[in-house]
Amino acid sequence: MTRPQPTRRPTDAAYLDDADRVDPPTELLNMPWIDAHNHAHTLSWADRERYALSGCEGMIMVSSGYHWTPYKPVRAEDVRYLWDDAVNRRAAIERDHFFEANLGLGVHTGVRIENPDDLVDAMADYAELEEVVAIGETGVVPAQHVETWGLESQRAVVGAQMELADANDLPVILHTPNQASPAERPYRPGMATPGYEKNAGLGQEPVIDAENPALEAVKIDLDVARKAGLSEEQIVASHADLNNLDYLMDETDCRVSFTIGQSWFSSITAETVANAIDEYGPERIMIDTDAANVIRSEVFSLKRAIFELYQFGIDVDAIRQVVLENPREVFGIGLE
Repeated sequence: MTRPQPTRRPTDAAYLDDADRVDPPTELLNMPWIDAHNHAHTLSWADRERYALSGCEGMIMVSSGYHWTPYKPVRAEDVRYLWDDAVNRRAAIERDHFFEANLGLGVHTGVRIENPDDLVDAMADYAELEEVVAIGETGVVPAQHVETWGLESQRAVVGAQMELADANDLPVILHTPNQASPAERPYRPGMATPGYEKNAGLGQEPVIDAENPALEAVKIDLDVARKAGLSEEQIVASHADLNNLDYLMDETDCRVSFTIGQSWFSSITAETVANAIDEYGPERIMIDTDAANVIRSEVFSLKRAIFELYQFGIDVDAIRQVVLENPREVFGIGLE
């Protein structure tokens, strides 16, 4: 029986039955987690400290992206510089922040790259580095920034990277085009998307002629992977959303990773993840922040999701599998 409270007037506690009292699992406070996809090497020192303070055990820092390069179309040497910069800074990031910092190297097709074969040839040597634990992010993109990159050329460079991943027994971080901002009103012309430092008006016409280009791009990527001989279990489909989730879970053996670091932009939240776990189970699901310094990102989003998933009814073991055990297994990282 609950003891009466020594308060002048009844508080909520006086009306609660013992069945209403919950003992939250305190292990959620110090549960380690792994960010399956971010660009933390280009974030600020303070951002990386936030990762450490909130319990990050390890991360995959994708070491290239068309956002970072100063020239359009992108020169192969600029992408190579981005790889070198990440390789150079990785050890210092680990030293200062204590989490395990790993690298993903890839050729992103969001902007046309000149001489991409030079990059693929060079990538073979980078893939042998211990700190390189994934190829990517990469994948066919329906429409490019500034200058169009033809679909067949994209297929070729994505396929070459998948062949390289297969040869080195590495997973591929697949960039799946997600849906645009959930804002219902159009933004004022010339102002672009608030929180996104990109000249969106320079986007080109889609190279994929389909009713649903974003989903069709994912299907093309899976076709390319099969022709490259890459096991679907080695593919981590980042930026999973409600547009591609059913296809990925029902028709492939890929892992999916929900990007929750920019929920204001993608509309993907912990509730989205909880619903997916309820429907498909936790075995093939992960979470990433995709935190980067060209878009307003929330470094604490993954830690916050640990609590929110529990509040949405996901049990502790399933949460641990999604935020820690699955990325440990797929990328071969983290403490045992």
